[in-house]
Amino acid sequence: MSPDVIEKVYQENLEERLIQQIAEMKHISLAEAMNLYYNSRLADKIHEGENGVQYLDHKVLAQILCETELKNMGS
Repeated sequence: MSPDVIEKVYQENLEERLIQQIAEMKHISLAEAMNLYYNSRLADKIHEGENGVQYLDHKVLAQILCETELKNMGS
């Protein structure tokens, strides 16, 4: 497997765990958590690999998203 394929699989698994963590933390459906995540600046940072943010633990990333972006959305 090429490094690019491995990175893509890792990112997909990270996003899956991250969305599930957001749903559990906020007591919302997976669909709602997915919508929150994919409309966040954090999702863009993970996709771009900005500052290695994609290598943080999914629980840490969920906490960051909830503390920074969801407060601004009134959630």
